Amino acid sequence: MKTLYKTTCTAEGGRNGTAFSADSKLDVKLSVPKGLGGEGGEGTNPEQLFGAAYAACFGGALELAAKKKDISIDGDVSVAAHIEIGKTKEDDLQLRATLDCYIPGVDIKTGEELVNAAHEICPYSRATRDNITVTLNLMIDSEEEE
Repeated sequence: MKTLYKTTCTAEGGRNGTAFSADSKLDVKLSVPKGLGGEGGEGTNPEQLFGAAYAACFGGALELAAKKKDISIDGDVSVAAHIEIGKTKEDDLQLRATLDCYIPGVDIKTGEELVNAAHEICPYSRATRDNITVTLNLMIDSEEEE
């Protein structure tokens, strides 16, 4: 792999600590959600951070897919990543992700083509492939359905 960008992030104190980047652009307090047995404090958590990162990366992949296919997008794409953490039958913790993708100004066929292409391009999608369940949804405005 030819490195294009590199960063270092550190978490101290586990899920009840802090996480920060070496360049200080990220500096967040962490809290354990109530659903995981914590107090649900004011801090964020790994699932929210993963969701934000996956959504941003997938959005960039959608834009790149459109550019490669010479498809015009009428505005900003939007991706909402719904991240769930739960237990497997073996009592192991496991993640599941659902990505709701909105691509303004495209029809359903084009949108589906772009979402599928983005899933192949996005490094988060490739990293999670065959490791967690990822569901892709295309969100369309009613006037774009026609």
